Amino acid sequence: MATKYHVVDSGRWPGVYNYESSERRFQGKPDVCYVVAYRLDRKLRWEKVGWKSEGYTPQVAAEIRAGRMKQIRHGEEVKTSKEIQREKRQANRSIDDIAAAYFESKKGQRWRRIDENRYKKHIAPFLGQKTVKTLCSLDVARVKQDMKELSAASIWGALEILRRVVNYGAKVGMCPRLAFVIEMPKKDNEVVEYLTPEEAARLLHVLECWPSQDVARMLKLAMFTGMRRGEIFKLQDRDLDFLAGLITIRSPKGGKTVSIPLNPVARDILEAQQVWRDEHFPDSPYLFPGKGGELRTDSTAVDRIKLAAELPKTFRIFHGLRHHYAVTLANSGKVTLDMIGELLTHKSAAMTKRYGQFLPGTIKDAGNLAAKLIQAAAQVQATPVIKRQQTTGHGHNDKY
Repeated sequence: MATKYHVVDSGRWPGVYNYESSERRFQGKPDVCYVVAYRLDRKLRWEKVGWKSEGYTPQVAAEIRAGRMKQIRHGEEVKTSKEIQREKRQANRSIDDIAAAYFESKKGQRWRRIDENRYKKHIAPFLGQKTVKTLCSLDVARVKQDMKELSAASIWGALEILRRVVNYGAKVGMCPRLAFVIEMPKKDNEVVEYLTPEEAARLLHVLECWPSQDVARMLKLAMFTGMRRGEIFKLQDRDLDFLAGLITIRSPKGGKTVSIPLNPVARDILEAQQVWRDEHFPDSPYLFPGKGGELRTDSTAVDRIKLAAELPKTFRIFHGLRHHYAVTLANSGKVTLDMIGELLTHKSAAMTKRYGQFLPGTIKDAGNLAAKLIQAAAQVQATPVIKRQQTTGHGHNDKY
């Protein structure tokens, strides 16, 4: 049955109504709830103000209605207290709720399940039911303490997931921004993967004979350009400029669209792949399409190729081939680290610095040169002292 509203006093408090509760009691009588009415966009809107037992009075209700009328008169957005409370709850969701939305937005990405499991194992037990507004550095310290037996890289990975989840929540309006900076542990285990000449030769042999040449060409492209896995999956015809000799990489990891040289080997790979794609998926815009010609999100065949080529179990094939490309350039001694960074589309020199260890003899030569310079400088300083002693014919103790 619909609630029946009663006018309180149209003379003193216009637009203020009330109704009695059938369940709530106050001072031995049915509790009274105050309601206000006003027109918004020519529609009558009813807004609950509050109960008499909560301290609300007709005068308070009238003041709230007057505030709403002022907002309407000045063209401001009008929200009821119920709507405001709902928005506040929506903008202050639990970290578990935000994480669920974040991982749903990453559906189809290969690493999603790994990160989701890591979140459930290390973040959710301590912080899942908390809100970002109540989160503090001590909460993060609890996560670190629980993971103290693990490597710095593992702790860094868990905290990075927390950081990404919170940033996503703030972006979509599910929470405010974090009020403090998460202090990340230093990870000093950056592994540079590369193939020995024998391993590289075995891989190329397997790729030449592999029945699915579209997959083989993906790995060849990674090996001869250093492109990331996702960048290869996203490649389209519009990204290839055979005349200028450039490959455009759109929305790379660094965020800004860039171009890399289209070398002769890569040109042959991509021209062959275009022919294959036009034959099997003529309507697909992607050079290496997935199921149904859609954007590829994974490739299980690469693991079988890795096994057939007898590559190390720890070798992450796409990522490893990118490293192999950079290490090969560094080992040649003909390409600077800055140029390697440009070819790999690194956004900072620090990311390329790891390949400095492979520059042939460069660091050793620099160390040897430093020793020679210091030694020469010391000899120059020592010469005047020796000459002065020879001129006086005695040392400091002769006058005693």
